Amino acid sequence: MRASEICQTAANLVGGDRNVTHGDIAKCHEAIAASWNGFLQMRKVAGRDPMVLDAHDVANMMEVLKVARRYNGAFNPDNYVDGCGYSAVAYECAKPVTSP
Repeated sequence: MRASEICQTAANLVGGDRNVTHGDIAKCHEAIAASWNGFLQMRKVAGRDPMVLDAHDVANMMEVLKVARRYNGAFNPDNYVDGCGYSAVAYECAKPVTSP
C-alpha cells in the first residue's frame, strides 16, 4: 500500500461509518479528554505525578477511552470487548514480575 492509499483509507474511515459508530468527532474527543483528565486527576489524588505515565497508565487510559466511546454514537460491542482487553493488558503491566 502506498502512502496516498493509506491517507485515502483513513479519510474514508473518518468521514464514513466511524461518525455513526462513535458519534460526532468533536463531542467524542471532548468526552475522551474529560475522561483522561479525570484519570490524571485520580492519579494526582493518589500521590502520583500526573505528568509521568507508565505502561499501566496507558492501558488504563485506553480502557477509559473505550468507556467514553460507549456514551457517544451507536451501540458498538467492540467498545466493551476492547475495554475488557485493555483491562487485561493493564493487569499484565501492573502485576509484579516473578522469577520462573
